Amino acid sequence: MKFIKNIGLVCLTIAFAACPVMAQTKSRAHSDAHKQLLAKNAGAKEQIRIIDNSAFIDLIDEPEPEIDIYTEGWNSKSVNPFRESDVPNSAVIDVTNFCIPHLGKITSKYGYRARFGRMHKGVDIGLKMNDTVRAAFDGKIRLTNYEGKGYGNYVIIRHPNGLETVYGHLNKHLVKPNQVVKAGDPIGLGGNTGRSTGPHLHFETRYMGYAINPEAIFDFANKTTHTDTYTFSKSTYTQPRNYAPSRELAKKESNGANPYTAAASTKTSYTVKKGDTLSKIAKAYGMSTTTLRKLNNLSANDPIKIGQTLKLK
Repeated sequence: MKFIKNIGLVCLTIAFAACPVMAQTKSRAHSDAHKQLLAKNAGAKEQIRIIDNSAFIDLIDEPEPEIDIYTEGWNSKSVNPFRESDVPNSAVIDVTNFCIPHLGKITSKYGYRARFGRMHKGVDIGLKMNDTVRAAFDGKIRLTNYEGKGYGNYVIIRHPNGLETVYGHLNKHLVKPNQVVKAGDPIGLGGNTGRSTGPHLHFETRYMGYAINPEAIFDFANKTTHTDTYTFSKSTYTQPRNYAPSRELAKKESNGANPYTAAASTKTSYTVKKGDTLSKIAKAYGMSTTTLRKLNNLSANDPIKIGQTLKLK
């Protein structure tokens, strides 16, 4: 999917609004702590094995999921607390209140790695040693742990929307189990612990043990979510979603049966028609209702009216 530059800039603005404090703390205490951590990692360069000149990646050696990887209990020391019999075939997940965990570029995508003969169940996000890593959604810390042959120092957060997010290869945890956090709160310092070739964040989004492709939820290039909700499906959770208007939508429009345009990139505004809702319009133009509201200075409770012109860019 391709977004034009203007939409990218708008989405970037929204991401900063969703997690307003993106700069790391400059206090003396944090500065001293960072210096100590950097000193401990002074020999890290000698330990790094560069596999790809363009990016560092993780080498988590995890078999393709047995649903028991997490177990249902909150106190489980495993990454999965759910039984297969409990997992619905589909579920709609609210992803409106979010924060991109780190603003680096994706250096390795979700999916099967033929090179290593295994599944990569998250995305790798580039960062520097001790960069701040932030909570993706509101939630409670379920687990902080260390796994030398995999995630290294990692944090798992359980969220009210039904997701759990995993943050791997951290240099240090900044949170403790049962601690409540908000989207955008610092939860760790980026690092190179565990099975990794260099500093980066391994980030997973899971629903009841199923490792969803994070790019099905987040548009990392534009620092936002693709839509306000994500529909989990056992048959499609590994796939990144296609956010462009569907072929069927384009076909209907060509016959004059649909009020929206399939060529969203060519339109800068839309006039509200009878039967429209904000969510319908946002979905048709490949954006979230949060983005559409921001573009038009609308609050969550502001109605839209027939004949009203809405900005799309």
